[in-house]
Amino acid sequence: MLRNKATHTDVLIFLGRLLLAIAALVFAAGAASLSTAAEKAAADVSQNRVPNIVVILADDMGFSDIGCYGGEARTPNLDQLAEHGVRFTQFYNTARCCPTRACLMTGLYPHQAGVGWMMTDRGHDGYRGDLNDRCATIAEVLQGAKYRCYMAGKWHVTPHVAPDGPKYNWPLQRGFDRFYGTIHGAGSFYDPNSLTRDNTQISPYNDPGYQPEKYYYTHAISDHAVRFIHEHHEQHADAPFFMYVAYTAAHWPMHALDEDVAKYKGRFDAGYETLRQERVARMKELGLLPDDAELSAPPRPWSDVAHRPWEIRCMEVYAAMIDAMDQGIGKIVAQLQRDGQLDNTLIFFLQDNGGCAEGLGRTPRGDLQ
Repeated sequence: MLRNKATHTDVLIFLGRLLLAIAALVFAAGAASLSTAAEKAAADVSQNRVPNIVVILADDMGFSDIGCYGGEARTPNLDQLAEHGVRFTQFYNTARCCPTRACLMTGLYPHQAGVGWMMTDRGHDGYRGDLNDRCATIAEVLQGAKYRCYMAGKWHVTPHVAPDGPKYNWPLQRGFDRFYGTIHGAGSFYDPNSLTRDNTQISPYNDPGYQPEKYYYTHAISDHAVRFIHEHHEQHADAPFFMYVAYTAAHWPMHALDEDVAKYKGRFDAGYETLRQERVARMKELGLLPDDAELSAPPRPWSDVAHRPWEIRCMEVYAAMIDAMDQGIGKIVAQLQRDGQLDNTLIFFLQDNGGCAEGLGRTPRGDLQ
């Protein structure tokens, strides 16, 4: 949203347009159908009951990688939300981490927000790699509607990640009341780069506010989302909240906990050619693809892959990363239920840019764009 003097009506219009724009997958909690959801929303509006909003963003994850879209990863919590909500099958984004996040945060085309590419200033207003001061974030707008705004996870809309550098585009300076996550775009899941609590950079090993038995960034994001939601319930129950949960799963590096990887031992041994055929068949059964949809050519025959055990291990770890994210989403939904807020909360789950294509992977094909 471009900055101006916004009225309450402007805020509601902006919110409606933004939420429609980001709904790659929309899970309306507690709604058995679109008509039921619409009736409930109308009743809530008539009672001046403003909904809470939870936006969950996955990172570098393919369209069909979760269970309710035909994937091999076990995602019972997302599957449950999908069963009682709405799944979308056609959605366009900017195909890169930073521009998608700039769109999501502002409701603008990324170039309008100053983030037309990545975090490098390329000498043009649309390619500064930094949110400009002409746009307002969803958190800044929602504050005008008396929302409390919280974020856990990956920010990645500014190049200024140093603890002693400029912070004008950090979450707390762009409308959020609390923040736990990373300013930078990627890094270790065991010692995340630019890990920050509110405005202070920390290490998971010297953070007195969070000391789990085993640190894993995906779980840390989930745990802080749960914490912020419950603290809001205890301290600001009279106000609605916006909770932005930006996971780094399943972005590289491929880091997962041993107990999660073990769940997928043997699941991918058949190789990706067989797995692709099986997945497409499931997607057709789910109504996500037309019956006459055909598989594209594989990057190379599975029989030509030289290091198959390594490739299989990569698939196991990748599925485990998604599995861990789903575990956290289950915790978030459970906390909303415990606080009595689930029926008054809109839950959106989406992906930033589809599966990772850094360097187009290891394919020898030159025709992939």
